[in-house]
Amino acid sequence: MKTPDKPASTAQRWAELAQLTPARIALGRSGASLPTREVLRFGLAHALARDAVHEPFRPEGLAADLAALSLDTVMVESAARSRGDYLRRPDLGRGLSEESRRVLLARRGACDLAIIVADGLSSTAIHQNAAPFITALLPHLKRQGLTLAPVVIASQARVALGDEAAHALGARMALVLIGERPGLSSPDSLGAYLTFAPRPGLTDAARNCISNIRPGGLDFEAAAFKLAWLIDQAFNRSLTGVDLKDESGSALEGGTAVGAIAGA
Repeated sequence: MKTPDKPASTAQRWAELAQLTPARIALGRSGASLPTREVLRFGLAHALARDAVHEPFRPEGLAADLAALSLDTVMVESAARSRGDYLRRPDLGRGLSEESRRVLLARRGACDLAIIVADGLSSTAIHQNAAPFITALLPHLKRQGLTLAPVVIASQARVALGDEAAHALGARMALVLIGERPGLSSPDSLGAYLTFAPRPGLTDAARNCISNIRPGGLDFEAAAFKLAWLIDQAFNRSLTGVDLKDESGSALEGGTAVGAIAGA
């Protein structure tokens, strides 16, 4: 007669659950404290997050990656003169330097979409994920028939800088790809912010955001589909932000392809 399987212990169940998430669960304990291995793992994660914030941005390397995708680029800087200024003065990172503003105005021309790639709080996220994500996104943009401005590569930049950059270029919509604030399990998270009719002074209420784009989070293909759906709806409805809800999941479940923009 077969012996019944023993029920899993509490420790086994926690261990199985821990395999499904990078979240800090089932850490165990040593007396009244954490085990040494978990203290060391926490210290490593904290160091990786700090490194992501302070790692020097390499815009030239990104420009080369985008040139391989046949994309024209232009490099700009925010009004923050150093990483210290950027971290201490968020307002400086939200606006272009005077020289950068002149550079973009010189490239002005009517277009549908301006893509702005900004280092943000994690240049690691940009170095690792920006070019692969744009690669996944380009077929959607081509199918939608969009005209693109030169891709803006922005140093010491925050999200709002994208509105000013896109406005200077004459774009109908801004897409900001930015390194997000590193978490203790995700120092490489890329965020995408979409704004219809971009202009200086807009708040986050006017933007749609897709977060945690990375191999260990929302993968590139899934994020590209979501973003293409939002772009399509934004142009059709002439809005982004709190009035545009992400319902791309229902389109994906129904097998509906992202359509061409009306009138494009």
